[in-house]
Amino acid sequence: MPVLFVEYPKCSTCKKAKKWLDDHAIEYVDRHIVEDNPTADELAGWRERSGLPVRRFFNTSGMRYRELGVKAKLDAGMSDEDAFALLATDGMLVKRPIVVTDDAVLVGFREAEWEQTLLP
Repeated sequence: MPVLFVEYPKCSTCKKAKKWLDDHAIEYVDRHIVEDNPTADELAGWRERSGLPVRRFFNTSGMRYRELGVKAKLDAGMSDEDAFALLATDGMLVKRPIVVTDDAVLVGFREAEWEQTLLP
């Protein structure tokens, strides 16, 4: 089964990640993060499967993150449920790329992690 590749096509890191997938002949289904933003339920499931903290799913270098003062909200104890609801409102808030396989969820592009997880 192909992996799900959630990306923003104009993002240079996403372009690099897509090239890596292509170079390693990994089949994937491409999903535009703004046109088809992950739902709160999808994000919650991915967080649970990844074992990562909720904060890792936020695009902390994005303008929307700063405009909305998300760091302060998270620091003040925003619940996971509220964080996922906020992430589901705008794909530009979500860290990218995200790769979802049957066995793993990867957030952001770290080549060594991708090699370990995606290559046989």
